[in-house]
Amino acid sequence: MTPAAPHDLVVTRATLADWPVISAWAAAEGWNPGLSDGPAFFAQDPDGFFLGRIDGEPVSAISVVNHGPDYAFLGCYLVRPDLRGHGHGLTTWKTALAHAGSRTVGLDGVVAQQDNYRQSGFRLAHRTVRFTGVAPESATPAGVRPAGPADLPALTAYDSACHPADRPRFLAEWLTGPGHHAVVREDAGRITGYGVIRPGHDTLRIGPLFADTADDARALFAALTADAAGREVAVDVPEPNAAGVALAEGAGLRPSFETARMYTGPVRAYAGDRVFGVTTLELG
Repeated sequence: MTPAAPHDLVVTRATLADWPVISAWAAAEGWNPGLSDGPAFFAQDPDGFFLGRIDGEPVSAISVVNHGPDYAFLGCYLVRPDLRGHGHGLTTWKTALAHAGSRTVGLDGVVAQQDNYRQSGFRLAHRTVRFTGVAPESATPAGVRPAGPADLPALTAYDSACHPADRPRFLAEWLTGPGHHAVVREDAGRITGYGVIRPGHDTLRIGPLFADTADDARALFAALTADAAGREVAVDVPEPNAAGVALAEGAGLRPSFETARMYTGPVRAYAGDRVFGVTTLELG
């Protein structure tokens, strides 16, 4: 049988109803997406998801999610394994990337694709390492509590200081999604960090883990894993944050996967030293 050519591919916007297809492909690649990521992803930019179809059947996917007037993030770049090598990925990429317009685009690229991303104008910012392992026994430390609806304004402001763009719509869904557990650390009424743990296809996922100091991050990690002792957890740590790497290693987690954070241009300054765990490799 002659493989379908790129001109047979029709790329259109995906809807939330299409998310199970994209998520299942990502899970098959070993990326361990969260079980309920879709609503938060689409809340940020419902027009930022795309599927390529041949004769109505999905064969490729990508997301280019706009976070504001200057920044977008690319993720979920997938082609069905039996149809790779025929140009469908590149056609899907070119169609979807137009959604970003003139924005700087970021991504977390798997090792196999990083050379291709460089050829498309992306430049390395840093490596990100996924640490995975069995959560140790822990208890919720003093000063850490569950996040509640009243915390949303303060957490949105804190998140904005730790990310290249504001993302209030995403955060409102991420903090309260099914199975998501969010915690906050405070000192004299001031937020010094927050984190979220959620169920993934293969393990529990921690992200974000944002904190002022390593002590704050350790307290949040302990609170997030307090009910997860003996279960597999994973956290994506930016390699330049040595304290984040040390925290993961000290908890008995080991490297299992790596990506490269890459950008096409400049991004807004943010507090990278507070990023002990990336929120999600799909949206940054």
